[in-house]
Amino acid sequence: MGKIIFYEDRNFQGRSYECMSDCADMHSYLSRCHSCRVESGCFMVYDRPNYMGNQYFMRRGEYADYMSMFGWNNSIRSLRMIPMHRGSYRMRIYERENFGGHMHECMDDCESFMDRYHMSHCMSCHVMDGHWLMYEHPHYRGRMWYFGPGEYRSFSSMGYGNMRFMSMRRIMDSFY
Repeated sequence: MGKIIFYEDRNFQGRSYECMSDCADMHSYLSRCHSCRVESGCFMVYDRPNYMGNQYFMRRGEYADYMSMFGWNNSIRSLRMIPMHRGSYRMRIYERENFGGHMHECMDDCESFMDRYHMSHCMSCHVMDGHWLMYEHPHYRGRMWYFGPGEYRSFSSMGYGNMRFMSMRRIMDSFY
């Protein structure tokens, strides 16, 4: 079970809201959120309601001024708790939408799709086991997106536009 506490102001000041599950719209609890403390678990936070917009992965720790840390102009508007996974990790990545083009099955972290698979695009994926983060640049840099078990046929139709994923890593139990 995860637990995260949000604060209206930087450095854990102002009104607070404690959350232990998904929340599609934080605005009804806090008008703004500028710092938070993750006491347990892992979460994806979003800068728009209903799990939309920019995402950021948060694990146990203190985030006294996350807006400048993430480079955000907006505060957290929704969050999703990431369940702990124990066991194997398996994902298939595809060069094109609808599982087209070259396919590679991944079971561990990948710092660069280009270096490992000679693949310049990843436009769809199928997560069979585990929870993953995909990044827009090699070496786990840039904007990130969360992928749990399921089929993701078209990143562009999911609101990622022309986003190109270039690296990925597993969300391991050591993060909790």
